[in-house]
Amino acid sequence: MPKRISIEPHLSLPELQQRYRQASYPVEKSHYQIIWLLASGRSSREVSQITGYSLSWIYELVWGYNRIGPKSLGDKRHEHQGADTLLNDVQQAQLWQALQSPPTEGGLWNGQKVANWMSELLGRSVSRQRGWEYLKAMRLRSFVTS
Repeated sequence: MPKRISIEPHLSLPELQQRYRQASYPVEKSHYQIIWLLASGRSSREVSQITGYSLSWIYELVWGYNRIGPKSLGDKRHEHQGADTLLNDVQQAQLWQALQSPPTEGGLWNGQKVANWMSELLGRSVSRQRGWEYLKAMRLRSFVTS
C-alpha cells in the first residue's frame, strides 16, 4: 500500500472542510478540497482522480501548505492590481485632445502615429501596437460619450 502524504495540522479537519465549502474562488475551493481530502486519509492518487489535478501539482500544493499554511492556498492573481497604465488620466485627456485634430504627419491617425505622439510625450519609445491599443480605446470612448 502506498504511503499517505502527511498534512501539517495548521487547520483541523472540520476547519479545512468549512473553508473548502465556503471558498468563493474556484481555485481556492479546489486547493482546500485537496488538502482536506489528503488530511482525511485519502491517497494522493484518489485525490488526483477526484479533483482532476496531477500528482505533481498535488505534491507542490502540499509542500507549500505544510511549510506556509493556509496562506499558500488559492489563486493570488485576483489580489494583484496589475501594472499602471502607460498614460495617466491627464495624459489620456491630452491624447484625446490631440486626436480631435489631424496628425502633424498628415493623413489619418493610426497606431504608429499615436505611438509617435506618445513617445514624444513620455520621452521614451512606444510601440506601434501600444499606440493602436490606445487609439482603439479612444475610439470606443467617443462612441460612449456621443
